Amino acid sequence: MAQVVPLEQYKKLEAKYNAVLHELENLKRLLFRSKRERYVPINNPDQLELFPIEDTGRVEEEIEKVPSYNRRKKKKHPGRTELPDNIPTEEIIIEPEEDTTGMKLIGKEITETIDYKPGVLIKRRYIRLKYARCQEQDGKDNVVMGKLPSRPIPKGIPEAGLLAYLFTSKYVDHMPFYRQIESFKRNFGWTIHKSTLNDWFAACCTLIDPLYKKHIESVMQTDYLQADESPIKVLDSEQKGKSHQGYMWVYRNPINGLVLFEYRKGRGMHGPKERLKGFSGLLQCDGYRAYMSIAQRRKGITLVSCLAHIRRKFFEAREHHPQLANHALEEIQKLYKVERQCREASLTPEQISQRRKEASQPIFKALLEWVEKEQGANLSKGPIGKALFYAKNYLPLLTPYLEDGRIQIDNNLIENAIRPLALGRKNYLFAGSHQAAQRAAMMYSFFASCKTMGINPLSWLTDVLQRISEHPVNKLDELLPHNWKHMG
Repeated sequence: MAQVVPLEQYKKLEAKYNAVLHELENLKRLLFRSKRERYVPINNPDQLELFPIEDTGRVEEEIEKVPSYNRRKKKKHPGRTELPDNIPTEEIIIEPEEDTTGMKLIGKEITETIDYKPGVLIKRRYIRLKYARCQEQDGKDNVVMGKLPSRPIPKGIPEAGLLAYLFTSKYVDHMPFYRQIESFKRNFGWTIHKSTLNDWFAACCTLIDPLYKKHIESVMQTDYLQADESPIKVLDSEQKGKSHQGYMWVYRNPINGLVLFEYRKGRGMHGPKERLKGFSGLLQCDGYRAYMSIAQRRKGITLVSCLAHIRRKFFEAREHHPQLANHALEEIQKLYKVERQCREASLTPEQISQRRKEASQPIFKALLEWVEKEQGANLSKGPIGKALFYAKNYLPLLTPYLEDGRIQIDNNLIENAIRPLALGRKNYLFAGSHQAAQRAAMMYSFFASCKTMGINPLSWLTDVLQRISEHPVNKLDELLPHNWKHMG
């Protein structure tokens, strides 16, 4: 005979089964499906329905008029993009095969193509001329010689351009050093030893360390910060063959656009607690408890939540509870539509604040009331229960964005800044040491800030490495990405 299970036990088993099933579906989505969280409402007024259901009585009359198939209009090709004028141009004049003696030139046909040649290594040879004085002069050397220009690494052979190329290739284009070594060997027949390359990197990081400290000061000089963290594997010198789970703590100043990466050995609150010492203002982050603990213990810090994280919870619940999840996603989509309109109109923070009060505030308040009502009636531990519980706790923390036009609706900008780190991890896998991880944080900080400013990181780093050794210490902030002007 089948065993009868008590109702309470059955409900617990069912809830556990649904939770495991939901977790399995999320894992499958991460592994096999698109990670995009795009939501298209079922009844979108901006989207025409493929099979309209109105006028059903006329269907039979119109069947004969409908052709057997409808050819879909092809999207017009935008055409060939024009080649930029700044690309070096090589002109090749082609004469006709016939003898043109006695002929008159009446025109020319111009055909432009595009080609590629691998980067060029330049061996720069400095020849310093020596002169000897014919007659000795007091206080002056008898022999004079031309002075070598300063280099990033004294007595080293690499120039600033090569060093900048090596570092941007790794931290912007995600090409590990060992691949670059193979590339130089294959294309130029020149072998760089890995230890040499690592020594160059360490020397350059030591050179620009004062600039990194100035960068930290510039990031933290604000009353509004965004924060997030991301893991990075580090080889542990104490246990051979094993790796340590370290973390990059990332801070973004939305006012000046600078981004700061800072490496810490763990994910505990001591890292952000130390960095946020002296900071007061708005801190926008996800629901990680470390930020909550810091805000509770330290006066002057107001937490602002992220709508993207709230939205993600409902997106994950839509397959199990489509009615509730879709309602939340539709309302959130309306809030994002207002933000998109503000960006397209290039509104000032004051104008954005006014626009949000008029358009976003009624939607936001209605969504908050709906969440509180539904969460009170739904205490399940399933996907929708977790989504409602999360929204009830963190949606009220987003209220300041309605008052201040500077505040972002989500933390997506800082997550975009972390993306190069995630891509880099898949290529170089780990950092060689804790010190190497901190040096990587330095490069990620500068390159992420260059991207925000629309600056070519290769040009910026080349110029900085050329100038920093002789640049006045009290004017280092001139070399930061948001103040930088090329002096070439």
